[in-house]
Amino acid sequence: MDINGTYFWYYNICTRELWLMSRKIVPDQQDENIDIGRFIHEHSYKRKDKEISFGNVKFDVILDSKQGLTIGETKKTSKYSEASKWQLMFYLRVLKMAGINAKGMLLYPQERKREEVILNEDAEKALLEMEQNIEKICTCMKPPKIKRIGYCKNCGYREYCYS
Repeated sequence: MDINGTYFWYYNICTRELWLMSRKIVPDQQDENIDIGRFIHEHSYKRKDKEISFGNVKFDVILDSKQGLTIGETKKTSKYSEASKWQLMFYLRVLKMAGINAKGMLLYPQERKREEVILNEDAEKALLEMEQNIEKICTCMKPPKIKRIGYCKNCGYREYCYS
């Protein structure tokens, strides 16, 4: 199974969303939140290298840093900061496994906010456990049961759960 950082993001938001995405079921592309996120991604950090592919992952941006390589992940809001942190930690682990030490930076342009993310031993253990859970969820024949959470009202997949 080819797990990428987005799987970690969805896993930490909603496992049903993860299952749908793993089946290549796309969220409502007309959803306002998806449009806003796409706009922010395209129009933020214009002078930086963007969408850098490395294996099966894509970093949003590489930031200039005197302390070494720093990769950035641009997000619409810090509301999902925990999920965003794990997505970025996964990217840092992919780089580490390739022999590249890097730091991460969560970027929230609309909030003018940044949050540094550093991969440590405890995070690596948690990532391995999450990865096993992600594989279990994605290989199930049926999606996880609907579980109403605070994120449902802004979800691009809500039609699949509540129509």
